[in-house]
Amino acid sequence: MARAAGSRGRPGRCGLRGRCGRCGRGALLACAAWTAGWVLAAALLLRAHPGVLSERCTDEKSRRILAALCRDYRGGALVGDLCEDLCVAGKLLYRRCLYFERGKKVLQADWRGQPVVLKSEEEAFSSFPPLGLLDGQPDDGGQDFPEAELLLLAAGEVRSALGLELANGSLAPLGLGRRGPRRRGQLASLWALLQQEEFVLLSLLRGLSPHTPPVLGSCGHFYAVEHLAAGSPHHWALFPLDGAPRGDRSRARAVSGMALSFLDMVAHFDHDFSHRLHLCDIKPENFAIRSDFTAVAIDVDMAFFEPKMREILEQNCTGDEDCNFFDCFSKCDLRVHRCGAQRANSNLQLGLKVPSHSHQRVLWPSGHPVSAGDHCHRHQPLGKKPDLRSA
Repeated sequence: MARAAGSRGRPGRCGLRGRCGRCGRGALLACAAWTAGWVLAAALLLRAHPGVLSERCTDEKSRRILAALCRDYRGGALVGDLCEDLCVAGKLLYRRCLYFERGKKVLQADWRGQPVVLKSEEEAFSSFPPLGLLDGQPDDGGQDFPEAELLLLAAGEVRSALGLELANGSLAPLGLGRRGPRRRGQLASLWALLQQEEFVLLSLLRGLSPHTPPVLGSCGHFYAVEHLAAGSPHHWALFPLDGAPRGDRSRARAVSGMALSFLDMVAHFDHDFSHRLHLCDIKPENFAIRSDFTAVAIDVDMAFFEPKMREILEQNCTGDEDCNFFDCFSKCDLRVHRCGAQRANSNLQLGLKVPSHSHQRVLWPSGHPVSAGDHCHRHQPLGKKPDLRSA
């Protein structure tokens, strides 16, 4: 009885029953707010550091990927002008894994003594959607595949990837006219490559831009580009100066030459094509410097011609923060709650941001800072603009 009386006299944790209900709701709200806070923090972390959830880049995994590629080649599922060197002759040799990020695989290799980079947006050839028109055809089929139909399909992929309507003659760099004994594998490989926006862009710019690496060849869904040492905030001048003569003045000339080449690159992307090419992911790791100090955009996953850029930016919004796409942004029109299709910042503004990663100013040997005005008279167009029309 004493225990019972004590039980009746002691209030519960929340007091009266009604208070307990309010306390429970408050605890639930607090828990929800706490969870939302952690979700927001995680989202911001992934926005700033998308590699956090990247797959671990290892030699073992990289070698397995290339072994599977060669099995598919020997089985006739895929072909490419680099497959024989990679899978049979031993003239394309794996060296190391560079990075795995958001599914993309990037490996370093030596091709006949030349360092190259092998890239693919997916690990396995089977991860890419197949070319439906090959369904039901025998393994040696595809020889009679209408070229006009292939051009139509390729043009549709270019339109989807880049937002451009290209004449048939402009599609030649994609290798559509190549024919061989394994036509089915050839078409399947080409189709896998056409699903990769960076491959399409770099292929079409081959011979038109000194500021992008040319595609050197492919095997199945992997394609090769020249290997260049990427920039890093850990370098004194953002990029290695191994080829520069020793001495402060010589290095100062090299640094100012690199800065001018970056400005050349910006002007080139802004003016030398029928549509401006927007760079939306500006960081040292996405650029490199050739031995002649030419700036090169080595990762153009986030590079878009004007029509595609407008399509990306023109979205619903409640504020300007909804109109940000990596380093490219526009303004929110609150009257219609739509982001403006016109980009609000520029390649030049972002290009000048690159040296700031190392917290230094790039100077002329005389000590004067490089500016866009100093650069303007140096830029020379590369000739007739390529016919890149919007869709």
